[in-house]
Amino acid sequence: MNVSPTYDPLLVELTRYAHGPEAGGEEAFRNARISLGDALGCAWRALALPACRRVLPPLGPVGAPADGLPVPGLRVSLDPVQAAFALGTMVRWLDYNDTWLAREWGHPSDNLGALWVAALLSSREKRSAVPMRTLLAALIKAYEIQGVLALGTALNLYGFDHVFYVRLASTAVCSVLLGTDEETTLRALSNAVVDGAALRTYRHAPNTGSRKSWAAGDATARGLWHVLLARRGEMGYPGALSTSTWGFEDAVLRGERLTLPRALNSYVMENILYKVSYPAEFHAQTAVEAAVALHAEIGGRTEEIESIELETQEAGLRIIHKTGPLRNPADRDHCLEYMVAVALLRGTLRVEDYEDEQARDPRIDTLRARMTVRENPAFTRDYHDPDKRTIPNAVHLVMRDGRRHERLIAAPLGHRSRRTEARPLLIEKFRHNAAMALPPERVERLAALCFGQGNELDTMTVEDFATLLTA
Repeated sequence: MNVSPTYDPLLVELTRYAHGPEAGGEEAFRNARISLGDALGCAWRALALPACRRVLPPLGPVGAPADGLPVPGLRVSLDPVQAAFALGTMVRWLDYNDTWLAREWGHPSDNLGALWVAALLSSREKRSAVPMRTLLAALIKAYEIQGVLALGTALNLYGFDHVFYVRLASTAVCSVLLGTDEETTLRALSNAVVDGAALRTYRHAPNTGSRKSWAAGDATARGLWHVLLARRGEMGYPGALSTSTWGFEDAVLRGERLTLPRALNSYVMENILYKVSYPAEFHAQTAVEAAVALHAEIGGRTEEIESIELETQEAGLRIIHKTGPLRNPADRDHCLEYMVAVALLRGTLRVEDYEDEQARDPRIDTLRARMTVRENPAFTRDYHDPDKRTIPNAVHLVMRDGRRHERLIAAPLGHRSRRTEARPLLIEKFRHNAAMALPPERVERLAALCFGQGNELDTMTVEDFATLLTA
């Protein structure tokens, strides 16, 4: 690569990977198809919630552009940046899309908003067919960039949000989808860095709120925005990361260096975690699964529970352990105790269980008051072990008659080690979600393309696939 002036080495490495050959083999592409289908299903399910629709564009009285881009599930066409924001927000809204857990946490399918738009835009600008394999390959690379950065640097330790990594991944990969050269990608990436990092304020009590559901949509759209500006010749900032005092590493990370602790390939897509049965923050998935099993074991007799002990990982303790009032759905779906209480009471956990009407059930807070939460250091070690990457939780019930009921689950249903068990349930999740937007025959066609054993999807064009997503 012949780029002058010299950009920060990390940005050069991201650019070379993004512009390089396809990454990953059949397992990575199989997971990419599943991730695409799962993310689209989550997007359609989110449209049932007025709170999600409220933030979707167009936000003003001006109509959408006549030559705009379609967004799956919406009956308007939008300019590219608004379209990316809309789809990214829909995918993320319910906290039900796939997940990556490392030193930093995140949801790599958040990038789909910008990548989908960039692929459609490329098809229209070039007036030539873009195969879906190109989009799937781009997804693999966006997952890898976001996920491997998350292995190295914990933004949360400094009070900043993981969506910074979404912005970087979307910028790098959208640039390639739109046919730019490496120098343009570097200029766009450097501007994405100069944006800085969003505060995690909206993810934590006492300020937990709905912005956590559209922050990733904002980040992926911003990545596309930077690429569109760079294509017009907008300048870059070679020392955006490393400049003393004013660069990202000094100003945001207090001197820590942003790193890639492993070579970029397809590790993240191959190890991605799917939310199969429960719309719960991922550190709670195994706790909810354990609580559902205990609901059946005690016959739903929660009134006889004397005390409840929850063992979790350090990350779970720090992120989703909450006491006191929970003010809104965004607060509740990031409360370990609330999710376990609902699962013990009802034997399930649904999107609707976070809404105000369901939360008024006084038995939920009664159970929360009987809970204690502690870190199990062994759970934390397994969580960080690159060969395990489990997310263990244990739920211990002590009944009033002294009997104990306990359940420990290490690997959640969406873990790589439980793929075979999870696949039929992921298909059912998709069917349920997609049925809210599409007729049955279309749902089955998409299920076969995204969750089937073949690779027919790869050879379809992006434009042809888009027609399947329109009601």
